[in-house]
Amino acid sequence: MDATQDRSEPRLQSAASLKAFMMTTSTQSDRNLYDHLTRLLMKVMDEQPQNAVDVIEDMSHDVKRTFFEDEQSTLRDLNQTTAAELLAEQQRRLFAQPAEEEQEEEELMEPSALPNVSEIGFYLEQAGVGLGREEMQRVFLALKQLVGSQALLRCRLWGKVLGTESSYIVAEAEYGEGEEEEEKSFEEVAEEEEGEEETQENEMDRLPQSAYKPPPAVPKEDLGTGTNKFVYYVCKEPGLPWVKLPSVGPAQVTAARQIRKFFTGRLDTPVVSYPPFPGNEAQYLRAQIARISAGTQVSPQGFFQAGREEGDEEDEATRDSFEGIPAAKMAESLSTWVHHVQHILQQGRCTWVNLAVKTGEDSEEGEAEEKEELDEPEPEVGPPLYTPLSEDAEMFNVPPWTSKMSSTLTSQHAVAVQRSNLWPGAHAYACGKKFENIYVGWGLKYAGEGYNPAVPPLPQKEYPSGPEITEALDPSLEQELVLKEALEEQQAAIEEMEDMDDEDDEEDDD
Repeated sequence: MDATQDRSEPRLQSAASLKAFMMTTSTQSDRNLYDHLTRLLMKVMDEQPQNAVDVIEDMSHDVKRTFFEDEQSTLRDLNQTTAAELLAEQQRRLFAQPAEEEQEEEELMEPSALPNVSEIGFYLEQAGVGLGREEMQRVFLALKQLVGSQALLRCRLWGKVLGTESSYIVAEAEYGEGEEEEEKSFEEVAEEEEGEEETQENEMDRLPQSAYKPPPAVPKEDLGTGTNKFVYYVCKEPGLPWVKLPSVGPAQVTAARQIRKFFTGRLDTPVVSYPPFPGNEAQYLRAQIARISAGTQVSPQGFFQAGREEGDEEDEATRDSFEGIPAAKMAESLSTWVHHVQHILQQGRCTWVNLAVKTGEDSEEGEAEEKEELDEPEPEVGPPLYTPLSEDAEMFNVPPWTSKMSSTLTSQHAVAVQRSNLWPGAHAYACGKKFENIYVGWGLKYAGEGYNPAVPPLPQKEYPSGPEITEALDPSLEQELVLKEALEEQQAAIEEMEDMDDEDDEEDDD
């Protein structure tokens, strides 16, 4: 008995110490483990759940929650609305049923005003490009909303330009009759600012003005012609407001050719580059759209006819009579595809303008007119409209186009696809009488292995060097005396010559 008691005493002491440890109160919750286990075991005995060992953790969590029920606040925290929820709420309006008046207006709308984007998305899916079925459906509803709000004659999905923060969905529409550009161009704003600065300088300093005259600015093309033939609207996501891009000028196109900048997704972002770009991201986006359209908008040969403007009745009759080209032939030969958008010249316009034309104030007679006639520049001529793709030049030993068939197994239902290698992201498909162009990319042209920014020009000379302008050293005293004696002798010789002339005149009179 004594030995058994001796062995049990340490166990009792360890159990007592363990109980004392379990009854230690927590400094955070003011509870102890002994009471928690007691309540947990009582909960298991009352509920007797199946597989209690698997749910013991959840039951322990429920027991802890009962301690804090009285201390919890009855006020609920409002859930913060996420950006995805806000976008879904705005896109929900696209699927709303239109009112009776709006439905009547949609029925009166011309079928050509809004293309069948679902059908276009189907063919793009066969070609392996596009935005996906769900996004294409939302874009179609957004284009429908744009056509109804702006009363556009024609509108189509131009493409999607990717950005670092957000992207741009671009819609192409035709200018309406009598539509004018409300915003001033950056050239006009710059001229006004320069005029104000010159006026202030003249009033304050009255300093002599420089005789330097900057070269004349290349005028912008009229609305509905050339690079401004169409008007473009952009939005970040379907359902968000559409923003109209301003018209593009030659200075912006020329500067866009010399820089490479990713888009941010904010139209008011300044474009920091060298050479400096005359405008913000909205003007830069519009310039890139004009360049991409001029280089990648193609169509089957014979769909459009030269000498007829798009939208004419004769042109529409020609389209109806267009029989189409087999897809296999269009995938094999580039000569079956043509450019139907005018080429942009180095001047930044589709049509060349003569900047050396003299005005009435500057015109002079005689030799000046002959010089102007001799110095008149030669007109710049680009490739004509409807030029086949087979005449496109290579760049960096890369062919400009890559052709393929959407399927070689079912060629009778396949579509011919053209992919631009100079503007990655530009695609065109053709199937019978139907074709379409789309661009989905970063808005940058292929630059070969690497891009090198433009080198600054050499600094200009401040003044010409010559003996009449270059400052000479001051003469010494000996040189001044020698020069003075020479001048005196020269003056004396002149006086003697005059006296001799006077004597001769007197003798002649006698």
